[in-house]
Amino acid sequence: MSDRKTLVRFFTIADYEEEELWLREQHKNGWKLLKTVVPCFYIFESCAPEDVVYRLDFKNNTEDRDYLQIFEDYGWEYFNSCMGWLYFRKPVSETDTEQDSEIFSDDASRADMIEHIVKTRMLPLLVIFFACVLPNCFRSLDGGYPLANVFTILFTVLLLLYLYLFVHCGSKLRKLKKKYGGDR
Repeated sequence: MSDRKTLVRFFTIADYEEEELWLREQHKNGWKLLKTVVPCFYIFESCAPEDVVYRLDFKNNTEDRDYLQIFEDYGWEYFNSCMGWLYFRKPVSETDTEQDSEIFSDDASRADMIEHIVKTRMLPLLVIFFACVLPNCFRSLDGGYPLANVFTILFTVLLLLYLYLFVHCGSKLRKLKKKYGGDR
């Protein structure tokens, strides 16, 4: 039996809670996450099955050593960073209360993280969409140049993908923000 495995799984920026639960289940099944590789590869190492809480925080590469030290002081193992997300874990056996299994001290902190995701990921994607994808999609419809059909198909696929991601992520992030009282 191999001591490592790679799984392919896609989570959007709004699916971080589902990703945490999935990683916890993998650990319960004897697979500890080593690292993630863009776009959607998860590299696991065989381990003794254990109930371990995984938590993600989105800092978009603004964290520093003091920030990580705070988590370490509270028993969290920082072990991975990918696309602005920080990965932490802690065995459930080391938690006494529900709050011990959370990295955020309150719902306002969770809502602030969601706001940070919207500002640093969703808004730039909107700019790219309106400045590049949408105009090129319309331009490709003219068909007055070689390979117009290829570009029309490409930009139509991009258009549909962007629309799906905007609707999915936008509505999910709005629900999460509401859940955590971010509509202040």
